[in-house]
Amino acid sequence: MPADPHPEKRVEVIFSASTIAARLDELAVEIAARRIDRLLVIAVLKGSFVFAADLIRAMHANGIAPEIDFLTLSSYRKSKVSSGQVTILRDLDLDVTGRNILLIDDILESGRTLAFAKDLLSARGAARIHTCVLLEKKVPRAVEIEADFRAFDCPEVFVVGYGMDVAHRYRELPFVGHIRQ
Repeated sequence: MPADPHPEKRVEVIFSASTIAARLDELAVEIAARRIDRLLVIAVLKGSFVFAADLIRAMHANGIAPEIDFLTLSSYRKSKVSSGQVTILRDLDLDVTGRNILLIDDILESGRTLAFAKDLLSARGAARIHTCVLLEKKVPRAVEIEADFRAFDCPEVFVVGYGMDVAHRYRELPFVGHIRQ
């Protein structure tokens, strides 16, 4: 079966591209106000790659010039439900010892992925770890953790777009949405 040439037609927009861009400008100002020195941004892949790229550019516009690295973690694989087990699929290239970290993830829901990444960086000697998420669902967490920075509160639906996927589809959409049934 050929791929759907217009998958966005099946997706209801929750946060538009323009709404996201405006909020990321505000978020970059909030981050800049913290005056974090020797900043290393670590984006949790794959879901946060679009968010991280746009936020880093907004941070640059606010005078922040961080080093950047990537950590690929997975707890979903091709499912819509977390397995409950976080796995490192690709590790960092840079040493985090003594560094101030801005850990960027796409969504805070169960808390497992963000807590796993934060604990990993702490165990490796990071000085301070700030967390930043595009979306936060106000649901009971499997792990107690809160984001230091968040762009939006997310409704309790499975979201796609703006880097987030289901079975490796919909990442290219310029907005966050929910697949219509």
